[in-house]
Amino acid sequence: MDVLRPVLVNINGRIYRKNPVQEETYEEEEEEYDRSYSGAASEQCLDEPCDSYSIEQTDRGFRCAVDVPSVLYKYIIGKKGETRKRLESETKTSISIPKQGVEGPIVITGAHRAGVSSAVTRVEVLIDSFRRKQPFTHFLSFALNHGEVQQGFLRFREQVLERCGQDAGVDESIFQNPAKLHLTIGTLALLNEQEVTRASELLQRCQDTIRDITEAKALPVEVRGIEYMNDDPSMVDVLYAKVAVQDGSDKLQQITDRLVECFSAAGLMERERVKIHGTVMNTLFRKDPSAEDKGASARPGAKEREAFDARNVLQMFAEFYFGALELNSVQISQRFSTDASGYYSSAGHITFS
Repeated sequence: MDVLRPVLVNINGRIYRKNPVQEETYEEEEEEYDRSYSGAASEQCLDEPCDSYSIEQTDRGFRCAVDVPSVLYKYIIGKKGETRKRLESETKTSISIPKQGVEGPIVITGAHRAGVSSAVTRVEVLIDSFRRKQPFTHFLSFALNHGEVQQGFLRFREQVLERCGQDAGVDESIFQNPAKLHLTIGTLALLNEQEVTRASELLQRCQDTIRDITEAKALPVEVRGIEYMNDDPSMVDVLYAKVAVQDGSDKLQQITDRLVECFSAAGLMERERVKIHGTVMNTLFRKDPSAEDKGASARPGAKEREAFDARNVLQMFAEFYFGALELNSVQISQRFSTDASGYYSSAGHITFS
């Protein structure tokens, strides 16, 4: 890694420099987790000020409460408490952690402000590292399950199975659920109700910006044509429908980019350029019909996914017309959920008009 161009870590909207260290790997255990870290790693953010949390002066010194989802407590505790002991020893602080499953802040106390500040920063970096390894729980999505598009998708599925059903790997199990047709904007790991609320409030703050792009109107789009995700059409894992704004503008991409920018700046999403697509066939569905666009590969058995030969599908259905609809909302969809309409349950949404 170039010393002049170090890796940057976004924690709660603040950017930290990550110094080059030798990272340790750990074997998962049934009840205990070895989450210790190297001495070099413990020093990687010492020169960065902690300004995300308020450090209070008390009669006995200084105190700071750090909001951490309960599912991540074990990474601060470590195997047999070793990680917490090391943090306390190196920063000369005391770290109080609620019981597993009980939501509440981790409280750090110490005789010196600098020690408490250092402990807070190290806890934040440690939590951020393991947060990135959690499976995503929610995702921002545009629903495509409009009646016309669903009917078009069902025709597509029927014709593909009729004309290409003998091609390797092509069968009904790899098609999307028509009620859950959607465009994925980005995935979120929201680990408790407080984080879900925070994400929902953040989405609400994006509404005016989105309405500026759409001129406070619904966005007419059409779903036409298919593309695939990899370089070999004979070994495809994901086939998706192309979605375009009917007036030829890039408003849909603008909305997507603004949302990614907003959520990544808040530390809730990875910053990346999103290619707008609506999945219609995915080999993850073969073993797990509830799988999503990203992160589902970590689910049991997903590594043995069986690709399919899409050459005939691509040739015969290159410009297949699924239908048109007016997009008028974006929502935080909950993974592995279903609402009354058959779509994903919503944890928050905004409208374009």
